[in-house]
Amino acid sequence: MSRVGRMPIEVPASATVTVSDNLVRVKGPKGELEQVVSDRLDVVQEEGRLLVERHSDEPVDRSLHGLTRTLIHNMVRGVTDGFEKVLEIQGVGYKAILKGEALELQLGYSNPRGVEPPAGVEFEVPVPTRVIVRGCDKQKVGQVAADIRRMRKPDPYKGKGIRYRDEYVRRKAGKAIK
Repeated sequence: MSRVGRMPIEVPASATVTVSDNLVRVKGPKGELEQVVSDRLDVVQEEGRLLVERHSDEPVDRSLHGLTRTLIHNMVRGVTDGFEKVLEIQGVGYKAILKGEALELQLGYSNPRGVEPPAGVEFEVPVPTRVIVRGCDKQKVGQVAADIRRMRKPDPYKGKGIRYRDEYVRRKAGKAIK
């Protein structure tokens, strides 16, 4: 059996889980998420725990087992604690400004770039060189952070650009002078 798939998912008291047919719906203080589960798997709800069980040992079932358990676990974590990605902006004149709920980035282009948050995602700018992306859906938070980072990737020569908080950017040497 899958080592990840057979682990039970602990559901805290602040979260409510509803399992009906192939739909798992999780509701908590941070929001509400739902996931469609494959017909090849069953989600069993016990007192304060969820178990994902598979019907057979076919390779397709085995690969879906761990994936489904992880997706449901991330949903439970997201609606109770939430997820966040921190982006650092480095470069002279590079900064982020929060205008309403939208994010405006000045990244050395002739015009500032704007980013509208999708539903369930919010931005926070504690200092002009740091952007925090928060939400209950882990995939959506990661995708929005990746889209923001893609606007100005870190330069390997000068180090300017947008990077994740703990990301290491390997610096290259410039042209050698004789």
